[in-house]
Amino acid sequence: MITLEDVLAARTRIKGKVRHTPMMPATQMRNGLAPLDVTLKIESLQVTGSFKARGAMNKVLTLSPKQIAKGLVTASGGNHGLAMARTGYVAGVKTTIYLPSSVVPDKVAKLRGWNADVQIVGSVFDEANEAALAFARETGAAYVHPFADPLVVAGQGTLGLEVLDDMPDVDTVLIAIGGGGLITGMATAMKAKKPSIRIIGIEPVGAPTLKASLDAGHVVTLDAVTTKVATMASRRTDEALFAHVRDKIDDMILVSDEEMEEAAKSLWFEFGLATDLSGAASLAALRSGRMSFRPGERICALVCGAGADGV
Repeated sequence: MITLEDVLAARTRIKGKVRHTPMMPATQMRNGLAPLDVTLKIESLQVTGSFKARGAMNKVLTLSPKQIAKGLVTASGGNHGLAMARTGYVAGVKTTIYLPSSVVPDKVAKLRGWNADVQIVGSVFDEANEAALAFARETGAAYVHPFADPLVVAGQGTLGLEVLDDMPDVDTVLIAIGGGGLITGMATAMKAKKPSIRIIGIEPVGAPTLKASLDAGHVVTLDAVTTKVATMASRRTDEALFAHVRDKIDDMILVSDEEMEEAAKSLWFEFGLATDLSGAASLAALRSGRMSFRPGERICALVCGAGADGV
């Protein structure tokens, strides 16, 4: 799928076109995480509000003017769509975004603010994605997959490099999972640079896409998706992603929508951080008590997406 060299190339390619986001110790909290040593990586302050800007920019910068002459198209639960809309806006290219009906309304408004053509199709990502692929075939628009494209995955991996740059003594990283592109990119970069690092994936109880596949030993398609978190609501991961990342994930934790809601409220109350539910997934996992940590273990909790779910 990708290598550390692909992630390093992506970092060079997108430098100056996305933000190096801050890290902050999760201290001075009324409802704290003691005795855990937790640092937040606040990727919700990335352009468009999520890590997706990294992968979208890395991909589009590799496309020729001829390839994007008839526009860009993608499907998304919201955050990748915002990243593509902003990238298309910067490139001066018409961008069409297909979304499921479960998308948060404020993300639709932001997409239109970036001059994207928004199409709502189906109730889950997979249905919106089929419509996006059909649009690409019919119009010749360049399709960019939100999590299975190697260049997108390499772009997301630059987030792992940033964490290691700013927190070289990190022991464990908590990463929310939608389709699997973020955890694949980050795990590839971080395990290559620091093999001892522990990677923990977090999924909703109502969409355990990667956990179900890991438990089965092969990619499975979920019979149903019941989470309301559109950015984490994929029924199936990608075969190449799964083959690449399956031996890089050390543990998987499932959290409920309600636990993510409470975590999002806590991030707003404690830090003034406005996140979507996926952005609060790592904190939800920590608050759940379902993980064990060694004394003194240094934990990075990724706050991956902005939104008003906790406000």
